[in-house]
Amino acid sequence: MTLFYHFDETQPLAGRLAMGVEYDGSRFCGFQRLKHAASVQQAIEDALAKVAGAPVRIHASGRTDSGVHATRQVIHFDPPVQRTEKAWIFGANTNLPRDVAVRWVKPVSDDFHSRLGALGRRYRYIFLNQISRPVLERANVTWCRDPLDADAMHRAAQALVGEHDFSSFRAAGCQSKTPWRQMHFVEVKRHGPLVVIDIQGNAFLHHMIRNIAGALASVGRGAQDEGHIERLLAMKNRQKGDVTAPACGLHFVDSIYDERFELPKEPLGPNLLAFTGEWTGERVLPESPRVAARRRLTFSRQAKPEQQETSS
Repeated sequence: MTLFYHFDETQPLAGRLAMGVEYDGSRFCGFQRLKHAASVQQAIEDALAKVAGAPVRIHASGRTDSGVHATRQVIHFDPPVQRTEKAWIFGANTNLPRDVAVRWVKPVSDDFHSRLGALGRRYRYIFLNQISRPVLERANVTWCRDPLDADAMHRAAQALVGEHDFSSFRAAGCQSKTPWRQMHFVEVKRHGPLVVIDIQGNAFLHHMIRNIAGALASVGRGAQDEGHIERLLAMKNRQKGDVTAPACGLHFVDSIYDERFELPKEPLGPNLLAFTGEWTGERVLPESPRVAARRRLTFSRQAKPEQQETSS
């Protein structure tokens, strides 16, 4: 994919639309719309409604927590009117606050669902590991002044790969019906002063990645040995878990779908890590019964997502 292309401004887009969205979550209380606080969902729906001249309801690939960022949040919606590609993108961005932006929009078939059809989700957690506090990066990294052993963190993190009960890493208020999740890979690498946890799985529990990051930081500091993560998994008890890392270091960087939808491919974010050179879609998605079942799912406009979810 080229980084630059011309948006079409002649052909109105018909049918269901998928959209890629980027945001800085610092001032939002998470993605999901709330009555009492600012949310990313409300900002996007309000902007799209101004473009459409009518209310628009969106569905997202994942609900990020308060303060968490995203470089590739995928949403879908059924627009009440037809607008061109340029109108949707430029119109939305004109009406969005500076910390949210639409990157692309694409027509998709009615069997696309951004949340229920996602085969995998990928996050990156970034520690800035140096003695002095960050300035330019302060809003999108977690500062750690103690030296971190990234290699030890990586070895410890391999206990998370596969399908496990992640009760030790879920928030007390997590509403998921099951603590079982499948992790496709977990990598910890150092890039100069940056220590990056790169993790992909079928889905994540509330605060799961931040709790993993907190536990891995304990290993990196030398406060815990490399068996710490494996022991926490076996305990299946959040009360015996480690600290929760701050939200500012967490970035939602990819949501993966069946190839038939042909969604745009983009460089993985955040741009702070662009020098690593990895683009979306380069990793082979590990096939499993769970992934195979998701590939077979279809979603009609008439069926409610909650009804479809019970069969997945």
